[in-house]
Amino acid sequence: MDAELTVVQEQAPEAPEVPEVLVSVRDLKKHFPVTKGALRRKVGAVRAVDGVSFEIMRGQTLGLVGESGSGKSTIGRTLLRLEEPTEGTVVFDGGDMADLSARELRKVRPRMQMVFQDPHACLNPRMTVSSIIGEPLVEHLSMTSRERNERVEELLGLVGLNPEHANRYPHEFSGGQRQRIGLARAISLNPDLIVCDEPIAALDVSIQAQVVNLMEELQDLLGLTYLFISHDLGMIRHIADRVAVMYLGRIMELADVDGLYDNPLHPYTRALQSSAPVPDPAAEATREKIVLEGDIPSPSSPPPGCVFSTRCPEAVDRCRSEVPVWREVSPGHGVACHLVPAI
Repeated sequence: MDAELTVVQEQAPEAPEVPEVLVSVRDLKKHFPVTKGALRRKVGAVRAVDGVSFEIMRGQTLGLVGESGSGKSTIGRTLLRLEEPTEGTVVFDGGDMADLSARELRKVRPRMQMVFQDPHACLNPRMTVSSIIGEPLVEHLSMTSRERNERVEELLGLVGLNPEHANRYPHEFSGGQRQRIGLARAISLNPDLIVCDEPIAALDVSIQAQVVNLMEELQDLLGLTYLFISHDLGMIRHIADRVAVMYLGRIMELADVDGLYDNPLHPYTRALQSSAPVPDPAAEATREKIVLEGDIPSPSSPPPGCVFSTRCPEAVDRCRSEVPVWREVSPGHGVACHLVPAI
């Protein structure tokens, strides 16, 4: 009797899912004119953002870090066209934002929202919480008063606030609660992208983790995409999937969060990391710190060559005369530095 042969066909492993690009920025520039005299004659320009390129994947968080004056907030506002770009393109979900008319832009606005740094200044003190959160619903949706009130109560519950407090005013809430109100307003129209402009900088340390954890929960629940702007490298490491390091209007380095923190390539990235405190006192006392001398140059007259050359402890003559070309030194890890060897 012939033995029956059983052929077991191995299934090929599934290919990893490629994340979808939601926002694509190419060579973005935003220059603010410097004028002089009664006729407001242009005599120069402040190069707040000077030729940056990056992508934000749908459902992920891109962290944007750098010193004050590096252009982080300007990038966030330009993405939403709260500032008009000087040059470059911002493509949101396949459409170029620069090509949109005012009417077309109004239709896109609900899909792109912003959470601001100061939770007190961004809330109208004369409006109740119900009116603040309900204002976008009035502007962009056709809802009855009852439907709107129900939606406001639902949003308050999502951000961990008591719906019974909807008729209170902003001054009756703490800073952390006011930021939750700002989050509720931002998610009211079910956006795809939220630009978070230092949303925890004005909060107590004990409250910061609560707000960030809430943002992560909302991201998982609603499929949100974040551009998270911050000075706090530790918080960026906690919340971000990829990180871009900015200096004087340009991106110095961009990589996934583990690659950037475990293997920083740019001298500026290493300096930023060395300035961040470490929880372990013994490690904090023994680790090497990189102290940058001088102040960040004026964006109206950036230095020639690499903009970081005036403060870089490793700069050579080439750095002071030649602008470094952006290079991808490993998959997903790019840097603009002459000192990083090509692969």
